[in-house]
Formats: sequence, C-alpha cells, structure tokens
Amino acid sequence: MAASGYSDLREKLKSMTPHRDDYENKCVDETSNGKHRKRKHRESDDDEYEHSDDSTDLREQEARRVRSSIQQKTIFTPEECALIEKKIDEVVAQAEAGHYREHTVDRAPLRNKYFFGEGYTYGAQLEKRGPGQERLYRKGEVDEIPSWVHELVINRLVTNGIIPEGFVNSAVINDYQPGGCIVSHVDPLHIFDRPIVSVSFFSDSALCFGCRFQFKPIRVSEPVFVLPVRRGSVTVLSGYAADDITHCIRPQDIKERRAVIILRKTRPDAPRLGSDSSLRASLAQKPGRLKAKRSHRKADPDAAHRPRVLEMDKEENRRPSLSRHRHSITSENYRRRGQDYDKEQESSGRKVKMRRH
Repeated sequence: MAASGYSDLREKLKSMTPHRDDYENKCVDETSNGKHRKRKHRESDDDEYEHSDDSTDLREQEARRVRSSIQQKTIFTPEECALIEKKIDEVVAQAEAGHYREHTVDRAPLRNKYFFGEGYTYGAQLEKRGPGQERLYRKGEVDEIPSWVHELVINRLVTNGIIPEGFVNSAVINDYQPGGCIVSHVDPLHIFDRPIVSVSFFSDSALCFGCRFQFKPIRVSEPVFVLPVRRGSVTVLSGYAADDITHCIRPQDIKERRAVIILRKTRPDAPRLGSDSSLRASLAQKPGRLKAKRSHRKADPDAAHRPRVLEMDKEENRRPSLSRHRHSITSENYRRRGQDYDKEQESSGRKVKMRRH
C-alpha cells in the first residue's frame, strides 16, 4: 500500500483526502436553472460527506448494535505489558533471523503478521478472491503457539473468565509501524469460531467499524463506530460486531508502534489447503506458471526470436530504396529467403564477387 515518497500512510492520507467542503463543491455543481451537472467524483455507497436524517438515525442504531456486542477490559498492568512487549520483540528478532517456518511470517508495508498454531490464506494469497475463499494451511506449516503466549496472555484471560480453557488454538501477532493499517474485513466465518479476542500493546489506538477503504487516491470513509483500544486492554468481538459489520485499523490511528495479539479458535470443519477437492481439481486443470503470471496473453512459440526479428525490421525500414511491396514482406519470410540464398551459394561452391557500378 505504501507509495513511493511516503514512509507513513498518514501523510499520504492527509495530503490526498479532499476537504469536506471542497469535495462537495467538486462533486455537485449547480447550473443556473437549478439542475445538477454530472458528478466529477464517484462516491461510495456509504459516503461520509452527505447523510440524511434517516441515514444518520440508521448509523446511530448500527453503532449501538456494534457497541452492545463488544466487551472490553484492561487486565494487564504496565509492568506486565512491558514483559509481553519484550517477548514480542523476541518474536520479531527470531523472524528476522529466519528461524520460523515459511507461512509463520507474513510481511506487508508498515505491518507484519506472525501466525502461530494455525495460519490461513487471505487477500492476494487467495486463488479466488472474495469471502469464503480463505483456507487454513496444512498442519505443521506454521510454528506452534509460543509458551509465553500461553503463560502470560492466554492463562490470564482464562483466569479472568474472558475465554474458556482450551479455547485458543490460533494466535496471531500483528506488529504495526506508525501509519500502518489493515483494511476493512470480517474474520472469516467459515474459519473461526466466535468470539474474536485481541490484546493491545506498545501504544493506544482505535478499532473502527463500518469503514470503506478507497484507493487512487487513498481514502477511508467515516466509521459507523470508533472503539478506543488502550495499551493492555482486551477486546472481545462477538455477534453483530464480529459477523455483520467490517472492522479495520486506519493509518491515522497508528501514531506510534503498536502490536496486537489476536486469539481465536478454528472451526473443526474449516477448509484446509490440500483437503479441498474442488480446489485441487481447479489447480490440476490450470498450469501453475501461467496462473502466476496473471496474463491474458496466449503463449507465443516464436517469442524467443522476436527481438532479433524486430531489429531486422528496423534495418529493413532504414533502406530508402526498398519499395512499399518490400516493406510488406514479413520478417519470417525475409529470414527464410536469406537462409535459402545462403544454401544456394554453398551448393554452387562459387565465391560471389561484388561488382562496382
């Protein structure tokens, strides 16, 4: 997501997001007879710049539904946070040293993810885009949950009655740098049971619900609900907040480094790579290399000769004495004629002398 010239997505967001009044003036331009001209900017369905009274009431109702399905507690002291944050730094160091399995670490601009216990495909990793296409990795393709996560985090949540013992089999650490973000999403319903539990570290931030990300230029619509998340706080999503509305982290809400440990339980019937027969069938029918290129062009058997042929065409076009008919001769015919001429000279066994005119 990071564009060249921007090390912090907040700067790009601030510089590229139009002011509210300017945006309205650009979108709607009234003529003298009161009719509206064509809008210059396409607006999203949940555009934040104009809301009727009815839509405002609906958003307030939705915000109440979100808030009612969230639980939040602060159970970690600053000293306990510091100890856990030191362990997170050790995870980062282990990943930099290459000590983790391939699918344990997932790097993105200004945000790294570390999967433990269970990992899954998402976003650009998907064979097919869209909800319901996510797949768990095969067993053993990500590292096990570190013991310190059990001892320092999970056990505390069990003791405080937030989750039952044995609930967690997937732990993900998201490590954000200033300006980092994660786009609006719903944790895959076919992969994870509810609730979704997260614990925040390093700094305060906010979790936003009902936003829509737009790009070129990058914009984030007004949230339906903004939930402050403090360092050491535990956030539990269930019901409406987990299933019926998207949540995200906006670039402007990560002002300092922030890490979150997400604790979840995978569904027993969650699809897994290698066990999905329909997925295996589709992969068997499509050549892997052609799929990876994401190209609509057909394979060209003469592609390897094209640079040389093009140079011959250029040389031919430089000769002013050639007729328009000669210009129409294809490069392949031109090459073949040259080869036939060489063979003819070899068979004759004579040397050809150039005459002066």
